[in-house]
Amino acid sequence: MAASSAGVFTWVSFPSMPTRRVYCSAVHHDGQLFVLGGCGGSGRALGAAEVLDLQAQCWTALPPLPTPRAGAATLAVGKQILAVGGVDASQSPLASVEIYHVDEGRWEKKAALAQPSMGIAAVQRDGAVYVLGGMGADTSPQALVRVYEPAKDHWQPLPSMPTPCYGASAFLQGNKIFVLGGRQGKLPVTAFEAFDLETKSWTRYPSVPSRRAFASCAMADSIFFSLGGLQQPGPHNFYSRPHFVNTVEMFDPVQGAWCKPSRAIRMREKRADFVAGCLGGYVVAMGGLESQPNEGKRASKTRAKNVWGWMEKSSGKKAKQMMALTVLKTDTLLSEELM
Repeated sequence: MAASSAGVFTWVSFPSMPTRRVYCSAVHHDGQLFVLGGCGGSGRALGAAEVLDLQAQCWTALPPLPTPRAGAATLAVGKQILAVGGVDASQSPLASVEIYHVDEGRWEKKAALAQPSMGIAAVQRDGAVYVLGGMGADTSPQALVRVYEPAKDHWQPLPSMPTPCYGASAFLQGNKIFVLGGRQGKLPVTAFEAFDLETKSWTRYPSVPSRRAFASCAMADSIFFSLGGLQQPGPHNFYSRPHFVNTVEMFDPVQGAWCKPSRAIRMREKRADFVAGCLGGYVVAMGGLESQPNEGKRASKTRAKNVWGWMEKSSGKKAKQMMALTVLKTDTLLSEELM
Protein backbone atom coordinates (compact mmCIF):
# COMPACT_ATOMS: atom_id res chain seq x y z
CA MET A 1 0.00 0.00 0.00
CA ALA A 2 1.23 3.51 -0.70
CA ALA A 3 0.34 7.16 -0.26
CA SER A 4 0.97 10.22 -2.39
CA SER A 5 0.88 13.80 -1.14
CA ALA A 6 -0.40 16.75 -3.10
CA GLY A 7 2.75 18.84 -2.91
CA VAL A 8 5.37 16.75 -4.67
CA PHE A 9 3.48 13.65 -5.87
CA THR A 10 5.87 11.15 -4.39
CA TRP A 11 4.87 7.75 -3.05
CA VAL A 12 5.50 6.64 0.53
CA SER A 13 5.17 2.96 1.37
CA PHE A 14 2.97 1.73 4.19
CA PRO A 15 2.81 -1.76 5.69
CA SER A 16 0.89 -4.26 3.57
CA MET A 17 -2.60 -5.27 4.61
CA PRO A 18 -2.56 -8.35 6.88
CA THR A 19 -5.32 -9.99 4.82
CA ARG A 20 -4.98 -10.37 1.05
CA ARG A 21 -8.29 -9.62 -0.65
CA VAL A 22 -10.13 -7.93 -3.49
CA TYR A 23 -13.37 -5.92 -3.53
CA CYS A 24 -12.80 -4.69 0.01
CA SER A 25 -14.08 -1.31 1.14
CA ALA A 26 -11.88 1.41 2.60
CA VAL A 27 -12.82 4.48 4.60
CA HIS A 28 -10.75 7.11 6.41
CA HIS A 29 -11.60 8.34 9.90
CA ASP A 30 -9.52 10.50 12.24
CA GLY A 31 -6.06 9.46 11.02
CA GLN A 32 -7.01 5.82 10.58
CA LEU A 33 -7.78 3.78 7.47
CA PHE A 34 -10.44 1.12 7.97
CA VAL A 35 -10.50 -1.75 5.45
CA LEU A 36 -13.56 -3.97 5.59
CA GLY A 37 -14.63 -7.23 4.01
CA GLY A 38 -13.74 -8.21 0.47
CA CYS A 39 -13.13 -11.55 -1.22
CA GLY A 40 -10.30 -13.96 -0.53
CA GLY A 41 -8.53 -16.28 -2.93
CA SER A 42 -11.51 -18.63 -3.06
CA GLY A 43 -13.81 -15.81 -4.15
CA ARG A 44 -15.93 -15.99 -1.01
CA ALA A 45 -16.81 -12.87 0.95
CA LEU A 46 -14.74 -12.20 4.06
CA GLY A 47 -15.59 -10.73 7.43
CA ALA A 48 -12.07 -9.41 7.97
CA ALA A 49 -11.86 -5.89 9.39
CA GLU A 50 -8.53 -4.14 9.89
CA VAL A 51 -7.39 -0.60 10.62
CA LEU A 52 -4.15 1.16 9.74
CA ASP A 53 -2.88 3.91 12.03
CA LEU A 54 -1.39 6.27 9.46
CA GLN A 55 0.99 7.95 11.87
CA ALA A 56 2.25 4.83 13.63
CA GLN A 57 2.17 2.87 10.34
CA CYS A 58 0.84 -0.27 11.94
CA TRP A 59 -2.20 -2.46 11.33
CA THR A 60 -4.60 -3.71 13.98
CA ALA A 61 -7.14 -6.49 13.54
CA LEU A 62 -10.67 -5.49 14.50
CA PRO A 63 -13.61 -7.70 15.44
CA PRO A 64 -14.85 -9.24 12.18
CA LEU A 65 -17.93 -7.98 10.41
CA PRO A 66 -21.01 -9.83 11.75
CA THR A 67 -21.94 -10.49 8.11
CA PRO A 68 -19.06 -11.31 5.73
CA ARG A 69 -19.44 -9.08 2.70
CA ALA A 70 -17.66 -7.73 -0.35
CA GLY A 71 -18.23 -4.55 -2.30
CA ALA A 72 -20.13 -2.84 0.50
CA ALA A 73 -20.76 0.89 0.61
CA THR A 74 -18.82 2.25 3.59
CA LEU A 75 -18.88 5.68 5.19
CA ALA A 76 -17.62 7.33 8.35
CA VAL A 77 -20.32 9.23 10.23
CA GLY A 78 -19.18 10.76 13.48
CA LYS A 79 -17.45 8.05 15.47
CA GLN A 80 -19.13 5.25 13.56
CA ILE A 81 -18.22 3.30 10.42
CA LEU A 82 -21.18 2.09 8.36
CA ALA A 83 -21.14 -0.94 6.08
CA VAL A 84 -24.18 -1.07 3.81
CA GLY A 85 -25.18 -3.79 1.36
CA GLY A 86 -22.69 -5.59 -0.87
CA VAL A 87 -22.65 -9.33 -1.52
CA ASP A 88 -22.44 -12.24 0.91
CA ALA A 89 -20.49 -15.49 0.78
CA SER A 90 -22.93 -16.94 -1.76
CA GLN A 91 -22.56 -13.86 -4.02
CA SER A 92 -26.10 -12.73 -3.21
CA PRO A 93 -26.89 -9.05 -2.57
CA LEU A 94 -27.25 -8.03 1.06
CA ALA A 95 -29.81 -5.85 2.80
CA SER A 96 -28.00 -5.86 6.14
CA VAL A 97 -26.44 -2.74 7.62
CA GLU A 98 -23.77 -2.88 10.31
CA ILE A 99 -22.06 -0.13 12.27
CA TYR A 100 -18.65 -0.25 13.94
CA HIS A 101 -18.41 1.91 17.04
CA VAL A 102 -14.85 3.23 16.91
CA ASP A 103 -14.63 4.24 20.58
CA GLU A 104 -16.20 1.01 21.83
CA GLY A 105 -14.48 -1.39 19.44
CA ARG A 106 -17.63 -3.32 18.59
CA TRP A 107 -20.04 -3.98 15.74
CA GLU A 108 -23.78 -3.50 15.93
CA LYS A 109 -26.46 -4.57 13.49
CA LYS A 110 -28.80 -1.79 12.42
CA ALA A 111 -32.02 -1.41 10.45
CA ALA A 112 -31.66 -3.22 7.15
CA LEU A 113 -32.41 -1.90 3.69
CA ALA A 114 -35.90 -2.65 2.44
CA GLN A 115 -34.37 -4.58 -0.46
CA PRO A 116 -30.99 -6.32 -0.83
CA SER A 117 -28.57 -4.26 -2.91
CA MET A 118 -25.07 -4.48 -4.29
CA GLY A 119 -23.22 -1.82 -6.26
CA ILE A 120 -24.69 0.98 -4.16
CA ALA A 121 -23.50 4.57 -4.45
CA ALA A 122 -23.45 6.43 -1.13
CA VAL A 123 -22.70 9.86 0.30
CA GLN A 124 -23.28 11.46 3.69
CA ARG A 125 -24.30 14.96 4.62
CA ASP A 126 -24.81 16.38 8.10
CA GLY A 127 -24.83 12.91 9.63
CA ALA A 128 -27.43 11.49 7.24
CA VAL A 129 -26.44 8.70 4.84
CA TYR A 130 -27.88 8.62 1.32
CA VAL A 131 -27.64 5.42 -0.74
CA LEU A 132 -28.57 5.37 -4.40
CA GLY A 133 -29.19 2.68 -6.98
CA GLY A 134 -27.79 -0.83 -6.78
CA MET A 135 -28.63 -4.25 -8.13
CA GLY A 136 -30.99 -6.76 -6.56
CA ALA A 137 -31.01 -10.54 -6.42
CA ASP A 138 -32.80 -10.68 -9.78
CA THR A 139 -29.81 -8.77 -11.31
CA SER A 140 -32.10 -5.90 -12.27
CA PRO A 141 -30.70 -2.39 -11.72
CA GLN A 142 -32.46 -0.42 -9.01
CA ALA A 143 -33.63 3.19 -8.96
CA LEU A 144 -34.01 3.22 -5.18
CA VAL A 145 -32.93 6.23 -3.13
CA ARG A 146 -32.86 5.87 0.64
CA VAL A 147 -31.70 8.04 3.53
CA TYR A 148 -30.56 6.74 6.91
CA GLU A 149 -30.36 8.73 10.12
CA PRO A 150 -28.20 6.83 12.65
CA ALA A 151 -29.88 8.46 15.66
CA LYS A 152 -33.29 7.16 14.56
CA ASP A 153 -31.99 3.89 13.06
CA HIS A 154 -34.50 4.22 10.26
CA TRP A 155 -34.38 4.19 6.46
CA GLN A 156 -36.63 6.64 4.66
CA PRO A 157 -37.40 6.22 0.95
CA LEU A 158 -36.88 9.23 -1.30
CA PRO A 159 -37.95 9.90 -4.91
CA SER A 160 -36.43 7.28 -7.19
CA MET A 161 -33.62 7.94 -9.63
CA PRO A 162 -34.84 8.66 -13.18
CA THR A 163 -32.38 6.05 -14.47
CA PRO A 164 -31.92 2.79 -12.53
CA CYS A 165 -28.31 1.62 -12.36
CA TYR A 166 -25.67 0.03 -10.16
CA GLY A 167 -21.99 0.76 -9.73
CA ALA A 168 -22.53 4.48 -10.30
CA SER A 169 -20.47 7.32 -8.84
CA ALA A 170 -22.09 9.85 -6.51
CA PHE A 171 -20.71 13.27 -5.57
CA LEU A 172 -22.05 15.77 -3.08
CA GLN A 173 -21.86 19.39 -4.17
CA GLY A 174 -23.74 21.97 -2.16
CA ASN A 175 -27.26 20.70 -1.63
CA LYS A 176 -27.19 18.29 -4.57
CA ILE A 177 -26.07 14.71 -5.07
CA PHE A 178 -24.78 14.18 -8.61
CA VAL A 179 -24.91 10.64 -10.01
CA LEU A 180 -23.21 9.48 -13.18
CA GLY A 181 -21.86 6.32 -14.73
CA GLY A 182 -22.75 2.82 -13.63
CA ARG A 183 -24.31 -0.03 -15.55
CA GLN A 184 -27.55 -1.79 -16.36
CA GLY A 185 -26.58 -5.42 -16.65
CA LYS A 186 -23.45 -5.37 -18.81
CA LEU A 187 -24.37 -2.14 -20.55
CA PRO A 188 -22.92 1.22 -19.50
CA VAL A 189 -25.22 4.02 -18.39
CA THR A 190 -24.63 7.51 -19.78
CA ALA A 191 -27.24 9.28 -17.65
CA PHE A 192 -26.08 12.25 -15.56
CA GLU A 193 -28.59 13.27 -12.91
CA ALA A 194 -28.74 15.27 -9.68
CA PHE A 195 -30.94 14.99 -6.61
CA ASP A 196 -31.76 18.22 -4.79
CA LEU A 197 -31.75 17.54 -1.05
CA GLU A 198 -33.94 20.56 -0.33
CA THR A 199 -36.66 20.17 -2.95
CA LYS A 200 -36.40 16.35 -2.98
CA SER A 201 -36.48 16.38 -6.77
CA TRP A 202 -34.31 15.09 -9.61
CA THR A 203 -32.80 17.04 -12.50
CA ARG A 204 -31.51 15.46 -15.68
CA TYR A 205 -28.32 16.88 -17.16
CA PRO A 206 -26.86 16.20 -20.62
CA SER A 207 -25.75 12.58 -20.83
CA VAL A 208 -22.11 11.52 -20.88
CA PRO A 209 -21.18 11.86 -24.58
CA SER A 210 -19.63 8.42 -25.11
CA ARG A 211 -20.86 5.04 -23.95
CA ARG A 212 -18.09 3.39 -21.92
CA ALA A 213 -18.26 0.55 -19.42
CA PHE A 214 -15.94 0.46 -16.39
CA ALA A 215 -15.11 4.15 -16.76
CA SER A 216 -14.03 6.03 -13.63
CA CYS A 217 -15.45 9.34 -12.47
CA ALA A 218 -14.09 12.19 -10.40
CA MET A 219 -14.96 15.72 -9.38
CA ALA A 220 -12.46 18.57 -9.04
CA ASP A 221 -13.12 22.30 -8.72
CA SER A 222 -16.82 21.69 -9.47
CA ILE A 223 -15.91 20.00 -12.78
CA PHE A 224 -17.09 16.42 -13.33
CA PHE A 225 -14.81 13.98 -15.15
CA SER A 226 -15.63 10.71 -16.93
CA LEU A 227 -12.39 8.86 -17.63
CA GLY A 228 -11.30 5.88 -19.72
CA GLY A 229 -13.21 2.61 -19.76
CA LEU A 230 -14.28 0.12 -22.39
CA GLN A 231 -15.77 1.88 -25.41
CA GLN A 232 -18.82 0.11 -26.75
CA PRO A 233 -19.19 -0.51 -30.51
CA GLY A 234 -21.42 2.03 -32.20
CA PRO A 235 -22.32 3.63 -35.52
CA HIS A 236 -19.62 6.28 -35.20
CA ASN A 237 -16.58 4.05 -34.61
CA PHE A 238 -15.09 1.23 -36.62
CA TYR A 239 -14.51 -1.20 -33.75
CA SER A 240 -16.64 -4.34 -33.74
CA ARG A 241 -15.80 -5.19 -30.11
CA PRO A 242 -15.43 -3.18 -26.90
CA HIS A 243 -11.96 -1.65 -26.62
CA PHE A 244 -9.94 0.23 -24.01
CA VAL A 245 -9.86 4.00 -24.38
CA ASN A 246 -8.08 6.97 -22.81
CA THR A 247 -11.06 9.29 -23.25
CA VAL A 248 -11.51 12.24 -20.88
CA GLU A 249 -14.88 14.00 -20.89
CA MET A 250 -15.62 16.97 -18.63
CA PHE A 251 -18.89 18.56 -17.57
CA ASP A 252 -18.89 22.22 -16.58
CA PRO A 253 -21.97 23.06 -14.45
CA VAL A 254 -21.59 26.76 -15.23
CA GLN A 255 -21.91 26.12 -18.96
CA GLY A 256 -24.35 23.28 -18.38
CA ALA A 257 -22.66 21.16 -21.02
CA TRP A 258 -19.96 18.58 -21.61
CA CYS A 259 -16.77 20.12 -22.96
CA LYS A 260 -15.72 18.97 -26.40
CA PRO A 261 -13.15 16.15 -25.98
CA SER A 262 -9.59 17.16 -26.77
CA ARG A 263 -6.60 15.02 -27.65
CA ALA A 264 -4.53 17.26 -25.39
CA ILE A 265 -6.22 15.98 -22.23
CA ARG A 266 -6.58 12.32 -23.06
CA MET A 267 -5.03 10.04 -20.47
CA ARG A 268 -1.53 8.83 -21.22
CA GLU A 269 -2.73 5.22 -21.21
CA LYS A 270 -5.91 3.43 -22.20
CA ARG A 271 -7.38 1.77 -19.14
CA ALA A 272 -10.62 0.56 -17.55
CA ASP A 273 -11.86 -0.51 -14.12
CA PHE A 274 -9.32 1.73 -12.41
CA VAL A 275 -9.50 4.18 -9.53
CA ALA A 276 -9.56 7.95 -9.86
CA GLY A 277 -9.49 10.71 -7.31
CA CYS A 278 -8.69 14.38 -6.83
CA LEU A 279 -5.61 15.68 -5.05
CA GLY A 280 -4.31 19.22 -4.84
CA GLY A 281 -6.29 20.35 -7.87
CA TYR A 282 -5.23 17.31 -9.90
CA VAL A 283 -7.24 14.37 -11.18
CA VAL A 284 -5.26 11.19 -10.51
CA ALA A 285 -5.82 7.85 -12.29
CA MET A 286 -4.25 4.66 -10.93
CA GLY A 287 -4.13 0.96 -11.69
CA GLY A 288 -6.88 -0.85 -13.55
CA LEU A 289 -6.83 -3.03 -16.64
CA GLU A 290 -5.39 -2.41 -20.07
CA SER A 291 -5.07 -4.46 -23.23
CA GLN A 292 -1.26 -4.69 -23.13
CA PRO A 293 0.05 -4.37 -19.56
CA ASN A 294 3.63 -3.33 -18.95
CA GLU A 295 5.82 -2.72 -15.94
CA GLY A 296 6.17 1.00 -16.40
CA LYS A 297 4.67 3.98 -14.67
CA ARG A 298 1.15 3.20 -13.61
CA ALA A 299 -0.33 6.37 -12.18
CA SER A 300 -0.88 9.65 -13.95
CA LYS A 301 -2.27 13.05 -13.12
CA THR A 302 -3.67 16.12 -14.82
CA ARG A 303 -5.10 19.51 -14.01
CA ALA A 304 -8.36 20.50 -15.65
CA LYS A 305 -7.73 21.71 -19.22
CA ASN A 306 -4.07 20.67 -19.00
CA VAL A 307 -1.93 17.70 -20.00
CA TRP A 308 -1.33 14.40 -18.29
CA GLY A 309 1.95 13.63 -16.55
CA TRP A 310 3.33 10.56 -14.87
CA MET A 311 3.49 9.65 -11.22
CA GLU A 312 5.86 6.80 -10.49
CA LYS A 313 4.17 3.66 -9.27
CA SER A 314 5.12 2.58 -5.77
CA SER A 315 6.56 -0.77 -6.87
CA GLY A 316 7.73 -2.54 -10.00
CA LYS A 317 5.01 -5.17 -9.99
CA LYS A 318 3.10 -5.91 -13.15
CA ALA A 319 0.60 -3.33 -14.15
CA LYS A 320 -2.56 -5.38 -14.42
CA GLN A 321 -4.00 -4.90 -10.96
CA MET A 322 -7.08 -3.93 -9.05
CA MET A 323 -6.84 -1.14 -6.54
CA ALA A 324 -8.81 0.54 -3.81
CA LEU A 325 -8.50 4.26 -3.31
CA THR A 326 -9.20 6.46 -0.35
CA VAL A 327 -8.91 10.25 -0.46
CA LEU A 328 -7.96 11.56 2.95
CA LYS A 329 -8.98 14.90 4.33
CA THR A 330 -5.27 15.67 4.67
CA ASP A 331 -4.86 15.93 0.87
CA THR A 332 -3.34 12.48 0.55
CA LEU A 333 -4.27 9.59 -1.70
CA LEU A 334 -4.04 6.07 -0.32
CA SER A 335 -4.00 3.20 -2.77
CA GLU A 336 -3.97 -0.51 -2.07
CA GLU A 337 -2.81 -3.13 -4.56
CA LEU A 338 -5.41 -5.83 -4.33
CA MET A 339 -3.98 -8.37 -6.73
